Amino acid sequence: MKRIGIRDVAERAGVSISTVSNALNRPHMVSDALAERVRTAADQLGYVPLQAAQQLRAGRSGLLGMTVINIANPFFADMVAGAEDAASAAGLRILVGNSSDDAAKERDHLELFERVQVEGAIVSPFGETGPWLDRLRRRGIPVVLVDAVDDTGELPSVSFDDVAGGRLAAEHLLESGRRRLAYVGARSEVRQVRERLDGARAAVAAAPGATLEPIWTQRTTSEIGRHFGEQLAARRPSDRPDGLVVSNDHLAIGLLHGLISHGVRVPEDIAVVGYDDIEFSAIAAVPLTSVRQPARQMGRTATELLIARIAGEAGHDMGNVVYQPELAVRESTTG
Repeated sequence: MKRIGIRDVAERAGVSISTVSNALNRPHMVSDALAERVRTAADQLGYVPLQAAQQLRAGRSGLLGMTVINIANPFFADMVAGAEDAASAAGLRILVGNSSDDAAKERDHLELFERVQVEGAIVSPFGETGPWLDRLRRRGIPVVLVDAVDDTGELPSVSFDDVAGGRLAAEHLLESGRRRLAYVGARSEVRQVRERLDGARAAVAAAPGATLEPIWTQRTTSEIGRHFGEQLAARRPSDRPDGLVVSNDHLAIGLLHGLISHGVRVPEDIAVVGYDDIEFSAIAAVPLTSVRQPARQMGRTATELLIARIAGEAGHDMGNVVYQPELAVRESTTG
C-alpha cells in the first residue's frame, strides 16, 4: 500500500507542500481556516509524519545547498528567493553558491556542500556536474536540478521548455514581418542557451526567406549587451538583422541602450525580444518584450521537491516539473 505523504495532503487541501509544513508545524504562520483545512485533509488521508522528517535537523546541519549560474542575473536572484521561501517554511536555511559562469567555482561549491553535510542540494548546473552530484548522492545527500534536466533520468528536476521559448520568441518576430533575425547568446555550451537557439532555428526554418545569424558572447551582462548593440549599430542598415532574439533580459537591456544611443530605432529598425521577463524589462528605455519564466516559482518548487525527498516521500510522480513559456509583449517589438 502506498504510504501517504505530505504531497498527498497538499493536493487534497489544494495548497503547496510548504503550506502543509507550516500548518502542521508552525500554525501561527497561516490563517486558522487554512490550518484547519490542512488538518482535515491530513486526517482524511490518515497522514502520519515520517520520523525522519521530524528529526530532519537533529544533530545535522539544517542547511540546504544551492548553486546558480550567475546571481547577478535577476532571474537567478528570483530563483534563490523562491527557494528561500520554501526552505524557511520548513525551518531550513539555504547556503547559496554563485558560480559566476565558472565551472571551477561551481565544483568548489559542490565540494563545500559535501564538507558541511547539507541536508540536500538544489543545483542549477553550468559545467559538467555529473561526477560531483554522484559524490553527493553517495554521501546520502539528495539532489534536485533546477533550470535543467537530468539526461540519465535519475535526478528529479524543475525546468523550463527552452526550445518552445526560443521558438515563441522567433515566431513573434516573424509574425511582425521580420526576416533577418539574429540570436544573441552567451556560451553555447550552456544547455539552456543551445535549446533557445534550437527553438529559434525551428521557427526560422518554417518561414520562407527568413535567416538567423548566431552571435555569441562570453558573458551576459548589460555592459556586454551595450557593446554588442554598438557593434550592430555600426553595420550598414542592409547588413543588420531586423529582429533579435536575446538569450536573457540582462543582455537584451544593454543591447537596447547600445542600439538607441547610436541612432538605431527600436522596434522600427530592429525589434528585440529578451528572455526571462525580469522586473527591469518593463521599465527599460524601450519596454522589452520577453519570454516569461516563473523564476521564483521554479526555485520554490525545486526546494519543495527536495524537502519531500529528504523526508523520504519521493515517489515516481515527483520526478520532473516542466514549465511552459509565455510571451510578455511590449514596445520593443510593437512600437
